[in-house]
Amino acid sequence: MSQSEKLHKMLAAAGLGSRRDMEQLIARGAVSINGKAAQVGDRVCPTDVVRVHGRLVQLPWRRTLPRVLLYHKPAGEIVSRNDPQGRPSVFDKLPRLKGQRWISVGRLDYNTEGLLIFTTNGELADRLAHPRYEVEREYAVRVLGGLTPEHIAQLKAGIALKDGVARVDSLQPAGGEGANQWYRLVIREGRNREVRRLIEALGLTVSRLIRVRFGPIAMPARLKQGMLLDLGEEEICELLKWCGLVDLLPAAQGDASRSAKGASLQARHARGKPWAAYHSRARQRNS
Repeated sequence: MSQSEKLHKMLAAAGLGSRRDMEQLIARGAVSINGKAAQVGDRVCPTDVVRVHGRLVQLPWRRTLPRVLLYHKPAGEIVSRNDPQGRPSVFDKLPRLKGQRWISVGRLDYNTEGLLIFTTNGELADRLAHPRYEVEREYAVRVLGGLTPEHIAQLKAGIALKDGVARVDSLQPAGGEGANQWYRLVIREGRNREVRRLIEALGLTVSRLIRVRFGPIAMPARLKQGMLLDLGEEEICELLKWCGLVDLLPAAQGDASRSAKGASLQARHARGKPWAAYHSRARQRNS
């Protein structure tokens, strides 16, 4: 790294949130440099002492890859560190970190299963989860009663919800028996309970919902419910390239990869490949 870096960038690299979040944190007066309140736009160097809410923060001056962790969330867990009801949290199962924290890439509601991604880098989490980047989220959704062609057309055209019009990018029937019918559905926003609310707006009920892919990362078939999986260095590098975050790569790889877009990661997690295996298992369990 250079002799100095922007403070909000280094705080994001330390896993405290996105760069935008860190700018807001600085503006609120929660960050200090060498005992003085920091200002938006300040720069720091390795000898500076940075504190957030009075707590010392170790800034990552030696550029290392962030960690990326995949988790197969079962129904019955919340994606929050604090819950007044005392329900099980996904964060209870994550490995402990020293000087960093896990950031969830988006959320899944209490009754939804499937792929959750965690990282130690706030900028990476923001690039994957923020609606402005329109990263695809793919779900396996089981609908009681099934969808008619008219329902599918409505979902693709857009349905007015309380927080604005929402729509699905693609929706394909995927089999099923009796009243329960499975569909493969892709959205790009990830609003709170968006898939469930879209189906409920049609007067129908979601009987099961599973996220099977987030962007270029599909849930591996070997990742059973409740299991965790660390991505390897090669996959993390490819994910960073796919997100356009080559400045987070170790220097040698970053210099050689300025124009790369993580094509091999996308190839390994090609759209639809994990779905066939997952849906086959789901169909067997529910037959």
